[in-house]
Amino acid sequence: MANTSSAIKRTRQTARETAVNRSNASRYRTQVRKLRKALDGKDVKSAQELLRPTFSVVDKAVQKGVIKKNTASRVKSRLTIELNKLQKAGAAA
Repeated sequence: MANTSSAIKRTRQTARETAVNRSNASRYRTQVRKLRKALDGKDVKSAQELLRPTFSVVDKAVQKGVIKKNTASRVKSRLTIELNKLQKAGAAA
């Protein structure tokens, strides 16, 4: 247990920051999961609607330090490729 007032304050700050970080990380994972579920379910219309909000959440996760910039770029690229494949398959059918 912390003995000094500065250590006690630091503990409070860390707990508060951890809660914020968890919230941001959870928001990011949930949004990406929603889009992936739509893509896996071959739901093109829903996936198209979810793409922009998902990109926004991914970019905010980078700003908040939840993920790195290259990770965000990779995630967005893969999701876009997946959606494009789905759209081509739907157009061909």
